[in-house]
Amino acid sequence: MNFDEFLKSLSKIKNIPLPAETSQFKMAPPFRKELLEETKNNIKTAKQAGVLALFYPNSNNITTLVLILRKVYKGFHSAQVAFPGGKLETSDKSLKDAAVRETYEEVGLPIESIEIVKELSQVYIPPSNFYVQPYLGITRTLPKFVKQDSEVEAIIEVPLPHFLDENIVVNKTVKTSYSIEVEVPAFKLNGHVVWGATAMMLSEIKDLLKQL
Repeated sequence: MNFDEFLKSLSKIKNIPLPAETSQFKMAPPFRKELLEETKNNIKTAKQAGVLALFYPNSNNITTLVLILRKVYKGFHSAQVAFPGGKLETSDKSLKDAAVRETYEEVGLPIESIEIVKELSQVYIPPSNFYVQPYLGITRTLPKFVKQDSEVEAIIEVPLPHFLDENIVVNKTVKTSYSIEVEVPAFKLNGHVVWGATAMMLSEIKDLLKQL
């Protein structure tokens, strides 16, 4: 889908009901339901974060999604593929503001160029005790990305036709934050394996866009 067609579909995207957990659980690790049950009391005190699924035109005017590969660090989400975004800070007026601010910080996209189209379904991440609010947004021109070297290893640009391809869904054995190896559903995007909360959020976005 070229970006002009994508822009024309925005009003429809805004009005499509969210598939929520129906989509999210397609890409959830097999232990997620049990883990949610074990940690349900933690949700009340979970930290808040906002992330952004940002679509834009690439140099060929093909609708493209940006993701980031996080740096290796001592933390639960080290070296994982994620959306731009992060923790709600006291300076943020809302989770939407946090998502937009962090997108600017992590990939260098000017805040004024970002348009939020739709609020998506929240995802709770038990290992790090974060409740994450994703947003779907756009920027109307080809971005000049500048990665935040302290936190971002690489910027990953995924063309929409690749993202919507059913053949990108794979099963991979990964080592979880609990040092247990388990087979999980994942997306193979630009050679990167994307699983866990990011894959769950991507699954909802994919099901949403397939209705256009």
